Amino acid sequence: MTKVRVAVIGCGSIAERRHIPEYAEHPNVELVAFADPIIERAEGYAKRFDAKAYSDYKELLAAGGFDAVSVCTPNIFHAEMSIAAANAGAHVLVEKPMAVSEEEAQAMIDAAKKNNVYLMVGHNQRLMPPHVKAKEVLQTGKLGRVLTFRTAFSHGGPEFWSIDGKESWFFRKNEAIMGAMGDLGVHKSDMIRWLLDDEVVDVSAFIGTLDKKDTDVDDNAICLLRMKSGAIGTLVASWTAYRGEDNGTYLWCENGIMKIGTDPDDQVIVELRDGTVEKYRVGAISTNEKQEVSGVVDAFIESIVTNTPPSISGEEGKKSLSVILSAFQSQADNKTISLDNK
Repeated sequence: MTKVRVAVIGCGSIAERRHIPEYAEHPNVELVAFADPIIERAEGYAKRFDAKAYSDYKELLAAGGFDAVSVCTPNIFHAEMSIAAANAGAHVLVEKPMAVSEEEAQAMIDAAKKNNVYLMVGHNQRLMPPHVKAKEVLQTGKLGRVLTFRTAFSHGGPEFWSIDGKESWFFRKNEAIMGAMGDLGVHKSDMIRWLLDDEVVDVSAFIGTLDKKDTDVDDNAICLLRMKSGAIGTLVASWTAYRGEDNGTYLWCENGIMKIGTDPDDQVIVELRDGTVEKYRVGAISTNEKQEVSGVVDAFIESIVTNTPPSISGEEGKKSLSVILSAFQSQADNKTISLDNK
């Protein structure tokens, strides 16, 4: 079959570690163009893949010759670049958070629909094997209703993995807009919505900059969430876990507890009230220290090849973004925010 021609906008760490290698390994993909303001980064990939390099993404889009685009840039540019790519007739895979406002997110969704292209958001937590297995177990009904939960995503911060280290755009508020919540919190808001097949209706949050120097983006957040089902739980996002990453989730249910990503060997553990214990070894959740295939690129290309709308759609990305934006509003207004009224 004809290969999907892919252009990558933004050649930083997420492109280097996830998008580019996963495209390169996909049998139905040809990498044809790269853009980055630091032209040497784009040129390096262009030489490697016999592709074209640009310092300006607008020049890349104007040149054409692609079917799909990955947007791997600072948060503030996600909407602008995704809309431009859709208007150029390309399917779009955009990194999370998909935008920095609900209005931007909706404009992206509208642009994709107008141009009859797909818009997918890179929420890879849905595709991690432990989370997939956990949802399968929940759907059996053996645990009953989820009553409460705790989910966290923490690491030492972008300075330890970003291509620019301490000089990363993640610490510049005019480009990042949000810090740990945009980097990690939105992953967890998306994962918990998907895992529980439920929606967040109320958010109360404490968000602040507790330890990172020379930045005013948030480095820690603790949020209390109420779901439509009535389940309540906490969501934690932190850039100050300096001694190892945490991407664990606990679900306390009617008939027992489920632990996800809390054990290095048994990635999903189910402890039932009758004393039965079930352990599943299904593969690890990807970390900065140990990269695993995200599944995002495979899902994106599958959508294009089969002409099937992506499950991690712009609409889904917008709902997960709304949770995070509501958390910031809760911090600013010092009150619980109802998403039902938004």
